[in-house]
Amino acid sequence: MLEQKLKSGIRDVPDFPKPGILFKDITPVLHNPQLCDDIVSSFSQYCADKNINAIVGVESRGFLFGFALASKLNIPFVLVRKAGKLPYKTISYEYDLEYGSAKIEMQIDDIKPGWNVLIHDDLLATGGTAEAAAKLIQMQKGNVAGFAFIVELEFLEGKKRLSQYSDNIISLVNY
Repeated sequence: MLEQKLKSGIRDVPDFPKPGILFKDITPVLHNPQLCDDIVSSFSQYCADKNINAIVGVESRGFLFGFALASKLNIPFVLVRKAGKLPYKTISYEYDLEYGSAKIEMQIDDIKPGWNVLIHDDLLATGGTAEAAAKLIQMQKGNVAGFAFIVELEFLEGKKRLSQYSDNIISLVNY
């Protein structure tokens, strides 16, 4: 079972990025190519009937599997990055995190009007970052077709926050 394999590969890091946070670290998973392939295959199966035109990956761990998924589906991959990191004209959205605030950006020509876009990140906590990515997609007249996460921290109820954008929300591991 994929969930059990992931749970055995994800490392808990206490007090990161600040005291009181138990960080779910997926970097050990990256040492297992078969497990990585299983992740991409699982997301690909999930996307099969969703008519997705592009994958948005959220900096930085959302790039890892987001790009691989887009490549497997033969569709564009779009970067969502922290402010000031993209070279071309951008749109931005500022939001609150569970441990501070942030601002993310996307290049102005990355999403075509009417596109169905899947947002991918490694972890769903409060949903603030994924919601900010959804706002960027909507600002470019794209549709949020769904969300895909490796890990979900259910007790933070991020899924509730994202359900206003799409009911298509998948998490491979839930804590």
